[in-house]
Amino acid sequence: MTIPYSCDTITSPVNPRVRQAAGLREADARRTAGLTLVDGRRELSRAAAAGVTIEEVFVASEHPPADLADWLADLAGRGTRLTPLAERPFAKIAFGSRNEGVVGVVRFAPLSLAQARFVADRPLLVIEGVEKPGNLGAILRTADATGLGVIVCDGRTDPANPAVIRASLGTVFTVPLATTIVAELLPWLRTNDRRVVAATPEGTTPWHASPLAGRTAILLGSEAHGISPRWRQAAAADEIDFTTVSLPMRGAADSLNLSVTAAVLAYEAIRQEEMTA
Repeated sequence: MTIPYSCDTITSPVNPRVRQAAGLREADARRTAGLTLVDGRRELSRAAAAGVTIEEVFVASEHPPADLADWLADLAGRGTRLTPLAERPFAKIAFGSRNEGVVGVVRFAPLSLAQARFVADRPLLVIEGVEKPGNLGAILRTADATGLGVIVCDGRTDPANPAVIRASLGTVFTVPLATTIVAELLPWLRTNDRRVVAATPEGTTPWHASPLAGRTAILLGSEAHGISPRWRQAAAADEIDFTTVSLPMRGAADSLNLSVTAAVLAYEAIRQEEMTA
């Protein structure tokens, strides 16, 4: 099948549409437009399956993915613009050397806490101050695997970051997800009867000994600074039910990677669920 392109091949890397798409790698541009870039068929397919609008797909015209013609035609039938790009403009918008010949512009922004819908009696992962897109993407993959929701609190990278989308393998579009700030999250946790279990190096309870199933918010802090003081202040003021847990560190390092810690605690939470089912 011939790919039903919407226009002739764009050959200039300074073409206005190419420049606008490339600009979506920047957070301010994403917030202003409500759009982001998605690299790869798998990630775009998961966006489409989740009902995310795919506005445009750029295709590497000099080396078009031979097995994607039917898939691209289906997208075109749903109203997606298909734009062929020569090598230089495609390289301008693609994710380094890892491109798969297709990059999409999708209408996607994370939900607010008020908009998101979480299962009331299942745990959530609360990630405060996350900085690295790879970590957030890996945490979203864990959340997808374990069926948990995610709240990104005061994040220094946003879930609409193309690098997060890529690292999440597109699960960012399917996981129950919200972004918020601590000041909004604390009263929400109390209203929704969520107990907070925070992973810290100095945690008072072993990671497997604290109840993690049910109405739990599993809290993990930033890679560099851990959780902010506001959590312990809220606990001292009896604003939240707050417990700290720790994982054993028997080597030279004093902490695990953020996404690894999230995975350990998420799987412990579903193990506890299965034990009580």
